[in-house]
Amino acid sequence: MSQARVDDFGLPPGARNQYLQGARDQLGAIAELAERLIIADVDAAAIEELRRDAHRLHGSAGSFGFPQASTVAAELEEAAKQWLEQPGNGTGERGKVARAFVRRLAAALFTKQPSPPPHRAAPLPPPAAPEPEPSGVPEVIVVEDDPALAELLTFGLEARGYRYLHFRSGREALDVLKRMDTRDSPRPPLLLLDLDQPALDGHSIFAELQRECPGRFRVVFTTRHRSETEQLRGLEAGAMDYLVKPLSLHVALEKIRRWVGR
Repeated sequence: MSQARVDDFGLPPGARNQYLQGARDQLGAIAELAERLIIADVDAAAIEELRRDAHRLHGSAGSFGFPQASTVAAELEEAAKQWLEQPGNGTGERGKVARAFVRRLAAALFTKQPSPPPHRAAPLPPPAAPEPEPSGVPEVIVVEDDPALAELLTFGLEARGYRYLHFRSGREALDVLKRMDTRDSPRPPLLLLDLDQPALDGHSIFAELQRECPGRFRVVFTTRHRSETEQLRGLEAGAMDYLVKPLSLHVALEKIRRWVGR
């Protein structure tokens, strides 16, 4: 009888990648709970949900070859237990701590992990061909000058394991974007472009990109303008869609997942 194939972690091929897909959603849910605690760190329902999610991640991550993520999740679970036993002060400090845990979990889950050493001494097999590294091109590019909104978006992207870049000004972004070579990327990067830039507005940036490097980016405008006229202006110019501020992190991440294609 032939022996079932396993990877270096003793798992069926593809099992870790499949686990990571679910872990992205799980970590995204934890990130949303952290945002709830930024607003009100006395939200007992959010803390209990955070504890349960951390408990599940603690139990599963190590089994799929992510022991560091399991350790961090256990620390988050313990912190949530303590928060449930103690009154909060309403300052959002617990949300900031939860954000830091999310970033640690994202690093532990989505940073390329080394293969474990062999369990016993044995002749080493010939070296396998290296796995292809992901393209260095970011999957998502954020152009946003509002520090609070930029923090929210990049925090969510980090929690979901996306490769991203953030620019604080339209002029800085345009200079880099025009030089960026995206030909090795499986899909053109998603560009979340704030229309309300103080020095160079989003429409002007988009028009110049369309002239000088058409098709290199897939553009979604972010704006506080809700009017039909404003949205139609961008869509008719060639933008994919709109994100209207103020943003819901949950909705934004779900839309980004669909736009990026994973």
